Amino acid sequence: MSDFIPVASTSEVSDPGSALVEVDDRLVVLIHAAGHWYALDDVCTHDGGPLSEGPVDPDRGTIACPRHGTKFDVKTGAAVTMPATKPTVAHEVKVENDSVLVKLNDNP
Repeated sequence: MSDFIPVASTSEVSDPGSALVEVDDRLVVLIHAAGHWYALDDVCTHDGGPLSEGPVDPDRGTIACPRHGTKFDVKTGAAVTMPATKPTVAHEVKVENDSVLVKLNDNP
């Protein structure tokens, strides 16, 4: 199991907003929404689109794939709209002082 790895400072990602970060050679979208932090694999399970380039909806708690509009739950990675039917992987996030840290989860 991996450890928490610092990936950004809290001032680097607006609320709502997202940023593409690399954690142990894995691309992850770091999401700041409604005062909370989340991290998902930066891949739409429909066709591999980059979630980091899609809009965050803090009211619904989703991020949308820019290619076909599939929305994923920022907390769980679940696909909540079509055309994707499989979840993307959600990772653990914690904030210490002004650093945002991510711990990879290999289980979808």
